[in-house]
Amino acid sequence: MAILDDIPLGTILIFCLTIGLAPFAPPHVWEKLGMLVTGNLRAPIDIFDLLMHGAPWIVLGVKLVRMRRLPPNV
Repeated sequence: MAILDDIPLGTILIFCLTIGLAPFAPPHVWEKLGMLVTGNLRAPIDIFDLLMHGAPWIVLGVKLVRMRRLPPNV
């Protein structure tokens, strides 16, 4: 987890806004999440796509949780 602590929050946000939302109309991750909810996420390429576009958001979530739990370095 030390690697995650070393990554600046701004860098993770850039990845979320680029890879996480690309293509931008409509965001691919929303389409894949909709497929997951309806049970239509079956093709390996769709699963890979969800993982690729969702990974930055997962990293952001973990980073924010760790930032909240860890005390600041004094």
